[in-house]
Amino acid sequence: MRATVTAHKDYTISPIDDRVYGAFLEHLGRAVYTGIYEPDHPTADKDGMRGDVAKLVKDINIPVVRYPGGNFVSAYNWEDGIGPREQRPVRLDLAWHTSESNAVGVHEFADWCATVGTEMMLAVNLGSRGVDEARNFLEYVNHPGGSYWSDLRIKNGRKEPWNVKMWCLGNEMDGPWQVGHKDAAEYGKLAANTARAMRMFDKSLELIVCGSSNSDMPSYPDWERIVLEHTYDHVDHISLHMYFANREKNTANYLALNHKLETYIETVASTIRQVKAKRKSKRDVYISFDEWNVWYHSNQQDRKILEGAGGWPHAPGLLEDIYNFEDVLMVGLILNSFIRRSDVVKIACIAQLVNVIAPIMTEKGGPAWAQTIYYPYYFASIYGRGTALNLVVNSPGYESPHAEKTPYVDVSGVHNEQDGTLTFFLVNRHATETIETEVSLEGFAAAQIVDHQVMTHTSLEAVNTATKQTEVAPKKGSGASVGGGKLSAKLPPYSYQMIRLKA
Repeated sequence: MRATVTAHKDYTISPIDDRVYGAFLEHLGRAVYTGIYEPDHPTADKDGMRGDVAKLVKDINIPVVRYPGGNFVSAYNWEDGIGPREQRPVRLDLAWHTSESNAVGVHEFADWCATVGTEMMLAVNLGSRGVDEARNFLEYVNHPGGSYWSDLRIKNGRKEPWNVKMWCLGNEMDGPWQVGHKDAAEYGKLAANTARAMRMFDKSLELIVCGSSNSDMPSYPDWERIVLEHTYDHVDHISLHMYFANREKNTANYLALNHKLETYIETVASTIRQVKAKRKSKRDVYISFDEWNVWYHSNQQDRKILEGAGGWPHAPGLLEDIYNFEDVLMVGLILNSFIRRSDVVKIACIAQLVNVIAPIMTEKGGPAWAQTIYYPYYFASIYGRGTALNLVVNSPGYESPHAEKTPYVDVSGVHNEQDGTLTFFLVNRHATETIETEVSLEGFAAAQIVDHQVMTHTSLEAVNTATKQTEVAPKKGSGASVGGGKLSAKLPPYSYQMIRLKA
């Protein structure tokens, strides 16, 4: 079986915004407590943050982390997380039926972001609260001093403002599960008023308005149109969320789900264009895909806690999907879709970063390790920066519920002119066939392979654990070659590859 790809230096899609490789941390389960924060852990720093987790996060070079939610933010009082820890209140979190100690708040999160080398992307509560709390939070975080809230920040130990530029105007406000759920017009008006107030403080902020929680919502895509008609002139991005599942245990259909993702992106992109045309606007609004991941492995075991059977536990194990090799392929496909739609998707956040549907897992008092999906995320973040190439792909394929033809070979290409590299991320969806793949390198100078990494496994169900941390891990690839202006590679059945050329 053969596939061909044409990559031309001059045929490009868009520069890729580094922030498409962002992440998300919510006060949910063990994401924060025994995730990033565990004061008694052997690797904990002076602030109680786990050093082993920090290293795994640093290695991915994450540009931005969204915080503190998520569903959690829709009933969150940001003031609970400031001041002396011993004076902070314990609150009940209605979203996840747990209790929140508030031992970690904006100060601790900001310090952790500085440690791991990432930027903050903060969300304001537009569920149970509104304009006033949002503007006060902004003043606390970004004003130099001389006002009530900024002086309180200084009193609490932080003299310089953090100057956070990215702000989410609530979370999933279309969802009936959300505290303070609103219809599109109601939310659109509130978001517009909040955005106006925040821009009165700083016109250069990047504001993100809530789009649909997923493309199966009954209000989609009217929600996007109505919300944008209220907010278009005041925001920079509209947020989308999507999670991926293989509940039917049908790998072929599961691995075709990124078609549904790309349809979702294109539908919202066309809605943005419609509203822009209707408003005769010259400004552009982009997509912030600030929640995405595989999520289904842990659903059954989470049910008791979410239904309140265990009372109000603090930081219980929730949404702790243990990812397998099959999920490596799915995450690789999702990242390929984001690269191919880098013209409209400018921010994306894997949800979440630690323990909760996450690429990094920890044991309380014990080790931290990379889950299987850590690796495609790592390769895309480290080597997927530059300009997305508009590839022409000819591959045999199959029919799925999500597309008339799903190609067996899914590929994205990134040209980084700065360091003279050309990187391809390739997934073979075929269960049994190795596919000989040939990439024509048009307009590129003579190239040589400088890195080739392959992920494959005899079992789709294989996982990494605390005691077998590298059961599913990349290995050095072999057999790929460049000659006559073409890259040739063999893609084993059910495999993910990263091939990097120096041109």
